[in-house]
Amino acid sequence: MNPWLKALDEANTSLQEQGLVRRLKLRNSPNGPSLNIEGEELLSFASNDYLGLSNHPILKQALAEGSNLYGVGSGASALISGHSLAHQILETKLAQTQKSHIPDVNACFINTGFMANMAMIGALASLGDVSIYSDELNHASIIDGIRMAKAQSKANVFVYPHNDLHALEKLLQQDVSLHKLIVTDSVFSMDGDFAPLSKLVSIAEQNNAILYVDDAHGFGIFGENGYGSLEHFNVCSPNVIYMGTLGKAVGVSGAFLAANKIWIDWLVQKARPVIYSTSPSPAIAHTVLKSIDLINSPEGEVRRKKLFELIDFWKSNAQFKKWSCLPSDSAIQPLIIGDNNSVLQLSEQLKLSNIWVPAIRPPTVPKNTARLRITFNADHTKSDIEKLIVAIRTAEDQLK
Repeated sequence: MNPWLKALDEANTSLQEQGLVRRLKLRNSPNGPSLNIEGEELLSFASNDYLGLSNHPILKQALAEGSNLYGVGSGASALISGHSLAHQILETKLAQTQKSHIPDVNACFINTGFMANMAMIGALASLGDVSIYSDELNHASIIDGIRMAKAQSKANVFVYPHNDLHALEKLLQQDVSLHKLIVTDSVFSMDGDFAPLSKLVSIAEQNNAILYVDDAHGFGIFGENGYGSLEHFNVCSPNVIYMGTLGKAVGVSGAFLAANKIWIDWLVQKARPVIYSTSPSPAIAHTVLKSIDLINSPEGEVRRKKLFELIDFWKSNAQFKKWSCLPSDSAIQPLIIGDNNSVLQLSEQLKLSNIWVPAIRPPTVPKNTARLRITFNADHTKSDIEKLIVAIRTAEDQLK
């Protein structure tokens, strides 16, 4: 056998034995609380569309309007084909969402949150003599951004225990590097808990460090205006660089970086995903602009209020005999099962009750913490959540 095919066969067999095989399942409907998955109508708790905006009529109209105004493609990177007016208008709006928290803020619209993390972490590390401090539960995009920075710029990398500020401060105090970068999710994607941003800002300022905040699961939801975790914690510092995604609560796609203007200018000089990648669609930029307006409207406020009512309802009623929920105040509500095969069986059992909650397994989460990652949408109802709770309790009695 060809050695490549032999290695592939052995690796696939190993994944199968560990209960770690992934499979794409075809969705035949728009995203929403109810989905058609491979011909089955299922109640879904598996989306990051927390405000239920991904199929909103205003945004569908905006996408058509944006394509008529600007076309659907950007042509090349902005340095080659020009910076679209649609992008500039959106970036001005996105910067305004963080103006109370970052002095002299500017913003950069980018294709994905994954690319945004790679771009900014790499650009910062290019300055040399850098130490990067990363929470152990940070998202894969942060981890890969740090790996790239280490490979390209020989950055020193330290991983501190989850939200352990004492350990972080101890590491910082021993560090003689000229440039220190603390990187954290604001809302951790698999546990749903917060980073202590106010304290992290203080630590960054005391150590002359930059704090890079990935607010993928906070922007659109938290804060009085839905402008994210910096607004929620009411922090302001020139030492903060902020990343928000636009394909989750915002309901469209893309991401943005917001920081003091000097850092956004530096992205254009050194961030490879910005320099060498085709810019996002200008029609998408126009659609995101409309979504930001929607989030900061009475309807957006109502949707956020309803979402948090659903979260509170789940937390008050989701008690189970042998499976435990993690403490979370976000739309991410993990149910820890432990064993890989057990969580797969539970997911399949729920599907028999017409409920869609995919199993999350290592390496996405630590070993022996396989879970259901239950997420809520403002268009869910309390009866939807009751149905989920009853189905989990029934499965708990049926599964060995």
